Amino acid sequence: MKISEIMSQDVTVARPQDSLQSVAKQMAAIDAGSIPVCDGERLQGMITDRDIVIRAVSEGRSFDTAVSEVMTAGVEYCYDDDDIGAAADKMAELQVRRLPVLNREQRLVGIVALGDIARQAKDRTTGQTLEEISEPSR
Repeated sequence: MKISEIMSQDVTVARPQDSLQSVAKQMAAIDAGSIPVCDGERLQGMITDRDIVIRAVSEGRSFDTAVSEVMTAGVEYCYDDDDIGAAADKMAELQVRRLPVLNREQRLVGIVALGDIARQAKDRTTGQTLEEISEPSR
């Protein structure tokens, strides 16, 4: 089964120039801890609640700080035509619960979560992926 069959296509995104306050409000509204950052349809990075706390609040930055100043750049992703198993392996390797999904033209087309995979994949795949995601970092 391909990622395009299970991913969420309705993705809330932030722009690099958005303020941390506006992004935090978006996160609260959709009950999410991370949002892709896009310049148009091109993925620039991800902004997480952890980025906001560690890279902004702890450094005393203003709530007007631009997302681009604290986001995580160089984010890993999967393609919409990737197999579920490949995406699960990547999530386990990176120890993440969500991956942005791009098409082959490098445009953001969705996001896939561990829960999406859990609903479709065999229990063994989901369990193994969750176990690897949850391992302490080295």
